This record gives sequence, C-alpha cells and structure tokens, in this order.
Amino acid sequence: MGFRKKNKSPPVLSHEFVIQNHADMVSCLAMIILLGLMFEVTAKFAIMFITVQYNVTHVHDETSEPLNLYQYGPKDVATVFFYLLIAVILHALIQEYILDKMNRRLHLSKTKHSKFNESGQLAAFYLFSFLWGCSILTAEDFATKPTFLWEGYPHTHMVFQVKFFYICQIAYWLHALPELYFQKVRKEDIPRQLYYICLYVVHITGAYVLNLHRLGLVLLVPHYLVELLFHASRLFYFSDENKQKGFTLWAMLFVIARLLTLTLSVLTFGFGLPRTENQGFSLVEGNFNVLTIRMTCLAAICLTQAWMMWKFINFQLKKWREHSQNQASKRKAVSPKSKLHKRDPARGATNGVVSSDDKTSPRARKVKAS
Repeated sequence: MGFRKKNKSPPVLSHEFVIQNHADMVSCLAMIILLGLMFEVTAKFAIMFITVQYNVTHVHDETSEPLNLYQYGPKDVATVFFYLLIAVILHALIQEYILDKMNRRLHLSKTKHSKFNESGQLAAFYLFSFLWGCSILTAEDFATKPTFLWEGYPHTHMVFQVKFFYICQIAYWLHALPELYFQKVRKEDIPRQLYYICLYVVHITGAYVLNLHRLGLVLLVPHYLVELLFHASRLFYFSDENKQKGFTLWAMLFVIARLLTLTLSVLTFGFGLPRTENQGFSLVEGNFNVLTIRMTCLAAICLTQAWMMWKFINFQLKKWREHSQNQASKRKAVSPKSKLHKRDPARGATNGVVSSDDKTSPRARKVKAS
C-alpha cells in the first residue's frame, strides 16, 4: 500500500514496488496537474482536468439573476481522470490509517481480512454519496414530484452539484478497477467485484450520457442506503459474530429498494417519456426519446434487478442452511451421549449391603462339587 514504511524495498518498477508505492506515484501525478495552474501556457490544460466544464449561463428575464448550468461533453473525460487519481489517494489513506489499524486489533483471517477491507471502503463511499445525494434531492425537489423525472426531457442542463456528483461517481467506480490489482484481491473474489463495478459504471454513465440524470440520482440514493446498511452490518459482524440484527433490516430494505427501482423505471420509460412532447433521436439536442432506447434502458434495469434478487435469494438460503447446521450441531452437543443410564449403586441396598432379592443383582456362582 501507499504511504507505508517497508523495511525491505523491492526492485524498482517491479510489481511489488508499484503495489506498495502506487498512492505516492498517483499523488505525484496529481501534483503535476495542479502545478500546471501556475503557468499560463499549461493553465488552460490543467483547468480542463480540475474544474467542471461546459458552463452555460441562463437568464430568464432582466430582473432575475443569471443561473449557471452545465452540460456534458468529451472534456469530461479529463475531469473524470483527475478525480480518479484523487479517489486512489483517498482509498490508500482510508486503508492505511483506518482499516489496517482496525485489522490489527481484530486479528481476522485472510478471507475475513479481504472482506473487511472491501466493506470498509464501500461503507465510507456509500455514506458520503448517500448524504451528498440527499442534499441534492432536497435542494432540487427531485423526489417530491415524480413527474419531474420526465417532464421537459431532454434534461441537457444540470446544476453544478448534479454534474460534479456524476463526475465523482464515475471516477470512483473506474478507480475500483486498478484497485483490484493494487489491493491484491484474491482470484476467486475478482469476478464478483468485477460484476458490480462494471454494472455501476454502465448504469451511471448511461444515465449521465442519455440525459437521465434525474432518474439516476433518485434511484442511486435509496440503493446506496441499502448497500451502506449491508456493509456496515458486515463490519459489525466481523468485530462480533453475535451482532447480526443489521442483516435483518437490510433484507427488508433491499426488497423495498428493488420494488421502488422497478416502479420508478416503469413509470419513467413506460408512461412518462412516451407522452412527452419531444419525441425522436438527436445527438445535437441530446434527445434519446425513442422506443428502442427506452426499452433497452428498461430491460437493462429490470435484468439488473432480477440478477440482484437472485443473488439475494441465494445469499439468504446460504445463511439459512448455515443457521440450520449450527442449530443441529448444538442439539447434538446438548443431547446425552448414550441412552443407557448407569444404575445407582445404593439402589436396592440396605445399609450398604445389596439384597439378594434384587432382580438387578448379579447371580451367585454355583460352586462345583469336587
């Protein structure tokens, strides 16, 4: 990991060297971009990486103040790249100064250690994104009026907070791809993490490019709340295996979030967008309101929700089997080892002498006549 002090330094530019010092290398690259602001020649290029591009000023009338809105364009790739570097640095800081210290105290196994790091990183990101998304929804009134999701489509203009939110979201999930290498993720865990990383990148980028940022933001906030609860519950579980109540609450909210996602998606693509005035396909205007694209988006969301429910059901069945096996093992441990009970030696005795009429007393041996 970056920022770590190692006793033995590996060969320069070797795999181990890059893994141990990747945060330092990325920090130097980010500093070079920031230093570009100091010179007039490079300032134009540096600003493209650091600040949000495609500013558009709107003036409703002479008495109102001008409103700064933003569109998307190819220069956003440079901005996403810069904040991808920032995400790598923050990832290393959280790992080094928070998660590694907690791991030393808990003394987890290698499998739990990997899952603990994953949940720790994702819990921090989900918490930050959920609070940020809630503040945007409160300020823009996206959630109070469902028709706002499709009225006036295409939504080519965004306020600063919405555009910067999407830039940071795309940058974070893209940074998760090289982190699979930097964090030395186990081979059996790579396919699972690749699945959800790619799903996040495709869905968030699709909502951003297709001018569906309102719908995307409304769907992301409750989803992030559910995922935050799951990873927080897993962190508590690793610290104390008796703390499992959070998983029950997560299971209920997970199903509710899936139903909410499907409902809003069907309303938007099935009823809202087909009834808007702007129908057609135009790259210049940013209009993608045609049947093919609407059905493709709806199918992608429905398939993703179905896949998540399938994984959820398998997870619950696995937990149920483990619980049943644990209960069965406890019952075996409590049950007596043998059904035969030893007779009390004092039973059937008078003053400590066994009476001969006791049926359980041993037979007296016959003495053979010599």
